Amino acid sequence: MKKVILITGASTGFGALMARTFDKEGHTVIATMRNVNGKNAAFAETLGTLPNTEVVDLDVTDEASVKNAVKAVYDRHGKIDVLINNAGIYGGGVLEAYTIPQIQKLFDVNVWGVHRMNNAVLPSMRAAKDGLIITISSQVGRISLPLQSAYNASKFALEGLIEGSHAELIGQGVESVLLEPGGFITEIISKAHVNGDREGIQESYGSPVTDIQERIQQAFTKIFTEAAPDPQLVANAALGLVNMEKGKRPLRTPLDPSSKGIDVEYDQKTEEIKKRWIGAYGL
Repeated sequence: MKKVILITGASTGFGALMARTFDKEGHTVIATMRNVNGKNAAFAETLGTLPNTEVVDLDVTDEASVKNAVKAVYDRHGKIDVLINNAGIYGGGVLEAYTIPQIQKLFDVNVWGVHRMNNAVLPSMRAAKDGLIITISSQVGRISLPLQSAYNASKFALEGLIEGSHAELIGQGVESVLLEPGGFITEIISKAHVNGDREGIQESYGSPVTDIQERIQQAFTKIFTEAAPDPQLVANAALGLVNMEKGKRPLRTPLDPSSKGIDVEYDQKTEEIKKRWIGAYGL
């Protein structure tokens, strides 16, 4: 059955790939992004040429923008079968160099933006006793790496948001799941970042932090030059979740080819421990 699928952050990267992938399968795609008549006009125009895709202006940090965009989709199509929370923003630097407003900006997009979108579609999904929400998280929502602590924290918060609400929504007929990519080369790296930039802080950490930074850069340079994983894998995984039978979708779908299976092993073992831990409370 063909579905109405709304994707946030669809101008580039995973979002644009997912839009093309779903469009090719004949689904009705609502590709949303900010500034469709401004800086994203070219991306909007390109996606708008796809046969089954509509481009809608939506800013996940703006409550009115979210409500208006979602209402327009319901008015036009009568439903949203699948929401894909893909919009996100990256940030790097030692944690001490971050101001509170900078961390709040990361959370406004990566966490509150998801919450705004979910709240906009859930009333109709719950009324229909049907719906799927796929939230694009990250492997750094499970393990925290140095020099991106604030970004990691936003992904950890996102994981907690979705994991807890997953159990709440199952009884409502709605499945809310996580797709957790590892290291992929997409435009998020080249787009504007929210970096910790309090003057002189990171520099004062000296060689210990510089050494960490160099090791991280060398590791990712090696991965991406020798066997860079194809971002299309993420779009394909999202399609797989959409096509999967209701009730069979896992809470988490880890996807980090460079980890050589450790991501899946980590997920399986922590899930087993979580069940025992919760079971110890009789839940």
